[in-house]
Amino acid sequence: MKQSTYLAPTLRDIPSDAEVKSHQLMLRAGLIRQSTSGVYSFLPLGLKVLKKVENIIREEMNFAGAQELLMPAIQQAELWKESGRWEAYGPELMRLNDRHGREFALGPTHEEVITTLVRDDVQSYKKLPMTLYQIQNKFRDERRPRFGVLRAREFLMKDAYSFDATAEGLDESYEKMYKAYVRIFTRCGLDFRAVVADSGAIGGKETHEFMVLTEVGEDTIAYSDTSDFAANIEIAPVNVTYTKSEEAVESLEKVDTPEKKTIEDVATFLNVPKEKLIKSMLFMVDEEPVLVLVRGDHEVNDVKIKHLFDAQIVEMATEEDTKKWMNCVPGYVGPVNVNSNVKVIADHAVQAIVNGVCGANEAQKHLINVNGDRDFTVDQYGDLRNIQEGDPSPDGKGVIRFKEGIEVGHVFKLGIKYSEAMGAMFLDENGKNKPMIMGCYGIGVSRTVAAIIEQHHDEDGIVWPASVSPFHIHVVPVNIKQDDQRELAEELYRVLGQERYDVLLDDRAERPGVKFKDADLFGFPIRITVGKRASEGVVEIKVRKTGENLEVHKDDILATIKKLTQEGELNSLDVYVLFTQDRSGDYSAVVDLLDNQASEI
Repeated sequence: MKQSTYLAPTLRDIPSDAEVKSHQLMLRAGLIRQSTSGVYSFLPLGLKVLKKVENIIREEMNFAGAQELLMPAIQQAELWKESGRWEAYGPELMRLNDRHGREFALGPTHEEVITTLVRDDVQSYKKLPMTLYQIQNKFRDERRPRFGVLRAREFLMKDAYSFDATAEGLDESYEKMYKAYVRIFTRCGLDFRAVVADSGAIGGKETHEFMVLTEVGEDTIAYSDTSDFAANIEIAPVNVTYTKSEEAVESLEKVDTPEKKTIEDVATFLNVPKEKLIKSMLFMVDEEPVLVLVRGDHEVNDVKIKHLFDAQIVEMATEEDTKKWMNCVPGYVGPVNVNSNVKVIADHAVQAIVNGVCGANEAQKHLINVNGDRDFTVDQYGDLRNIQEGDPSPDGKGVIRFKEGIEVGHVFKLGIKYSEAMGAMFLDENGKNKPMIMGCYGIGVSRTVAAIIEQHHDEDGIVWPASVSPFHIHVVPVNIKQDDQRELAEELYRVLGQERYDVLLDDRAERPGVKFKDADLFGFPIRITVGKRASEGVVEIKVRKTGENLEVHKDDILATIKKLTQEGELNSLDVYVLFTQDRSGDYSAVVDLLDNQASEI
């Protein structure tokens, strides 16, 4: 491809609305352009990367025995109502009506569609197990699209669904997909962790997120500093033993706390540590009021509340809800003398509070010397808070540390949630009708591209892993008007292309500085500069990742590139994917290599 006619518009300045590196660099390098909030066009460079990631995914999914299909993006509301998710999914579901007034949604995921497809065409255990997947644009009406394609309203996703006859079969399907994901993200050059996570609106009990470790991420990973424990902060269990102090129990007292609503303000005003405060928050759990109590220095975990009640929807109560059920405004809510229709639950840490402080359910008032056994009743204690750095690791090994991460993949054991609700049944070997046992496996393809850039960049631009780079080699003649430079550059462009390398030739009549800045911004693995020694057939090879420069005669170009890949300068795991021309080898050997490498992560 020649750069003079290639649509890759670069920007010198960082766009003001781009907060994270991946968004900045995708705009600056001309990979994407915004159409509207949370909606992007992928320009040729960006699309080439998407396709490279897609190809890796397809190869690994096919090798794992999955079959590719393509389902409609527009889904009829009846399917979602049948599964019970039409209302439960919430405002992120993009809903629309056709000219006849029938309700539809733009698919954010495809559990309902795939379940009906298999339900209608698979009736016998002899057809199982079966795993089906697609790569397709998805739609979610994000409340606040941000970080470019990391949190977009339209995005490219791979979703797969497995159907098994037994729970043991699901375990095997899940393991196959788990290993396939490890290979996919390893081949993409990512530093990642598979962490225990929450299934969210999709459902299911056992689930792992594949998190790319970055300096800026939308999720926090809690991990042990001495073991392999890792979990999303929203699901990480707290394993702490709390001990009550032996101080004397004091008399309950109401005090004035004018305009003091926050934990920090109340603690400062009353000169008590935050650990003495009882944070009381009213939630609506499937539209029923639940008062949740945690210690003042802890944060309520709404995912744990959802799991405790096996609820569909957990939301913070509105001010109107608070006035209705607690007879006061937010900021002064407490557990003493609570309406009998309000269920009260508390984190284990609350049991250890002696002479605590809480809201008085009266504006501008708090209660001091509050004690649970005496002054209020808790319907149920449980693990209801976020884990914190310094807490003991749940596996009993080491203490918890935090790391930011970007979710790029998610695998679920759905069980019979959808098959039972939607009648996806099969006849087993004894002629009995049973629901199929399902798994669900998603990869955010466009998110993966952004995550790669978050991990692979420097002050000059992107530094692509060879496996996903839009071009392998960038040929840059310093002065295209010089006949010897132009002719040698075009000769190399032809020769390398014939060897099946993907090459971009910068044939623009631009200043050398502009060309080199663009080359660094694009970040292809190898740059070949054709300059003042062109008449001798000598060029300069630069490895983008290491900055290494080599002067090489044109006759030695191919041997040098192959030597660089063999020495690992371009990542030995990528050599098979991009730089080996003979693709007829035994891929199982490569799978073994990837599995062994990934097990060391």
